[in-house]
Amino acid sequence: MTTYPRLAAYTLLAGLLVACTPGGGDGGYVAAGRQQAQAQPLTVEQLADKVGCDPRIQVDAADIRTGYCKTDDGEFFVSTFATEGGKNDWMDQAPEYKPHLVGPKWTVLGDLEVLEALQVPLDGDLHLTDHRVSETPAPGDEAGTGY
Repeated sequence: MTTYPRLAAYTLLAGLLVACTPGGGDGGYVAAGRQQAQAQPLTVEQLADKVGCDPRIQVDAADIRTGYCKTDDGEFFVSTFATEGGKNDWMDQAPEYKPHLVGPKWTVLGDLEVLEALQVPLDGDLHLTDHRVSETPAPGDEAGTGY
């Protein structure tokens, strides 16, 4: 015969297993409240607004949108993509002589000094050569390392 403490322990263990399993019956709730809907990618206009620019749209297609911006930090192009794959395909063919600032379904193309100024407000990763490898220095690394 199973004792009540053992039964309680098994019940608690089963509950923990269900709660820790992906999709484990939490009904869409997490500790801090309801799960948030996946954030929508930012538009060219939203990205430009973060750095104080009113973009001039250069390309307005279903799979890519590109806007030209000029701010006190300099000139640059902001591009958004319908998919991450589309962004990667575009970046495979992008000018290698220009570094890129990269985020979810977007890129910013410009001079290194401009991208360094835009990196914090846009919360992007700086890619100097291959877009699949971020070369942003880790905190505490010497400034300019890897450039």
